[in-house]
Amino acid sequence: MDRPPAILLMVVAGGLIALQAPINAMLGRSVGTFAAASVSFAIGTLALVAITVLIGGGFGDLGQAGSLSWYYLTGGVLGAVYVTSALATVATLGAGGVTAATITGQLVTAVVADRLGVLGLEQRELSAGRIAGVALLAVGTYLVVRE
Repeated sequence: MDRPPAILLMVVAGGLIALQAPINAMLGRSVGTFAAASVSFAIGTLALVAITVLIGGGFGDLGQAGSLSWYYLTGGVLGAVYVTSALATVATLGAGGVTAATITGQLVTAVVADRLGVLGLEQRELSAGRIAGVALLAVGTYLVVRE
């Protein structure tokens, strides 16, 4: 995928993630926090299975997952931690605060992962621009959550 469409796709996906916390929070008020996280993941799983079957060509290479290191199989657990954390904190931080804090955590972790070249990533230098971007995002997060 070329860069501009990739950026646009992720901006749209990021916008959808910003809506996920308040949607799941309302669900959580109706059925309970952990039940809401489970329902959210169950519906997401059904959607992903449909996408895999209809667009992705099915589950033909699924057996290859067994040859990976265990930590490459933890993505779902990490997603569950995020969804449950967002459900638990959106009432305190608001959708903007949850999103700002989430993106700050993502960016800091991603820049460190890029620098170290971990998890199959190509190693990238820690430039002044990257440091400034992280610092500005941290300041932005502070400004959003301070109220």
